[in-house]
Amino acid sequence: MTVIGAGGVSIASWKKSKRFHRDYDKLSTDLRDRVDAKLQDLVRAARPPGLVFEKLKGHSSPDIYSLHVTGNYKVTMEIDGSCAVLRRVGDHDDIDRAP
Repeated sequence: MTVIGAGGVSIASWKKSKRFHRDYDKLSTDLRDRVDAKLQDLVRAARPPGLVFEKLKGHSSPDIYSLHVTGNYKVTMEIDGSCAVLRRVGDHDDIDRAP
């Protein structure tokens, strides 16, 4: 249950949480490269073409957003001004259980 587009959120930078680092370190090199590329795309444009960026419903304190890296992997984040605090990266099942 998500809201697509997330209201035109603009991101200029990001910080990685400890949990994100742990999740990221478990990924293959190919997936890490894809995550890095998607994050760069997100900084370049608020809604880059082909990037599924959504606000997750049911998470309002704080608001949690996700972006799809592949068909099965996503990154979750909180937005603090123009900075994205990266929370998790993993497959849909893991992220849906604990974003």
